[in-house]
Amino acid sequence: MENIYEAAFVKEMEKTTANMYRLGWDERNGGNISYRLDEQDVQKYLDTDRVIRTIPLGFDAEELAGCYFIVTGTGKYFKNVTEDPANNLGLFRISKSGKDAELLWGYEDGGRFTSELPAHLMSHIARMKADPENRVVMHSHPTNTLAMTYVHPLDDKSFTHTLWTMSTECIVVFPEGLGVLPWMLCGTNSIGEATAAKMNDHRLVVWAMHGIYGAGKSLDETFGLIETVEKAAQIYMLTAGLPQVNTITDENLVELAEYFKVDYRKDYLG
Repeated sequence: MENIYEAAFVKEMEKTTANMYRLGWDERNGGNISYRLDEQDVQKYLDTDRVIRTIPLGFDAEELAGCYFIVTGTGKYFKNVTEDPANNLGLFRISKSGKDAELLWGYEDGGRFTSELPAHLMSHIARMKADPENRVVMHSHPTNTLAMTYVHPLDDKSFTHTLWTMSTECIVVFPEGLGVLPWMLCGTNSIGEATAAKMNDHRLVVWAMHGIYGAGKSLDETFGLIETVEKAAQIYMLTAGLPQVNTITDENLVELAEYFKVDYRKDYLG
């Protein structure tokens, strides 16, 4: 067996959590990441027949039975992942029944996965149906995105359109727009179900007065999606209330989308 501490997926989780903490997106134990792995990649580092312990999911994830995930732990600080990945991360397989996580590595201090894992798994199910290559679900609390939810209408179309007009790259990076949810109690199946419904046709879902969920093919792609939204939200917050002399028009947005050949939400214009 190879050393799991040298596994690319562990190194990527270390780098990503460190960057998210550094940017102020994940204060204290805020934020969580789940990353779906291939069995053959896991088997390079672990005996997949050796289950350390079984942890109830609190959610029927039968559609993901047999899938492997590396996930940040509940109550854990992103700033500590790099120094102590085995306590702050866990790698597990969804049981055949879909009701349990079979822990194969990590959570060494007796911990468990993030309390928002059901929301993650529901989003994974939705995104796998939309695009089987989507492997990552990432939740964080980027400051300006969060601030924007206090001062902007909370509907998919207007929120997306505002962000598109804040930065030239936005319609190219997230042409399908983003979904927006009102404030809901976190850590519940209800917010997970509402998020997954938006994930059917969005890779980004904003939780009002809380943060954002992003999904993508890799940690880098998903991080980049959230990073792009946060930059656009920062520009909005810096200019909100000031006289707007210039803007990116709908005609400009169409020109961008057509030039870069992206399939954008035409109904989000106007």
